[in-house]
Amino acid sequence: MVVIRLARGGAKKRPFYNIVVADSRERRDGRYLERLGFYNPMAAGAEQPLRVALDRVTYWTGVGAQMSPTVKRLVSDAAKAQVAPAAPAAA
Repeated sequence: MVVIRLARGGAKKRPFYNIVVADSRERRDGRYLERLGFYNPMAAGAEQPLRVALDRVTYWTGVGAQMSPTVKRLVSDAAKAQVAPAAPAAA
C-alpha cells in the first residue's frame, strides 16, 4: 500500500519533517516515491512552518494513497490557510 507520511530529518532536539509518498513497507526515513512538502514545528520568525503541494496530495489520494492521521491534519491546516483571505494591508 502507498502511504503519505512524515519522514524525520533535522538534528537531535530540532526536528524537521518531509511529507513524502512511500510504500508502507519502507522504513520511516527510507526510500520514498515523491516529496510533497515539509513541516517544521520549530519554525521561528519569518521561517515557513508548513508547505504542502495540495495538487499532488489530491493526485496521490485519487490513485489510492492513504494519509497518516498527522499528515491528514497538516493537509487540512494547509488547505484552510490557502483558502483564508489575506488580511488587508494597513495604510
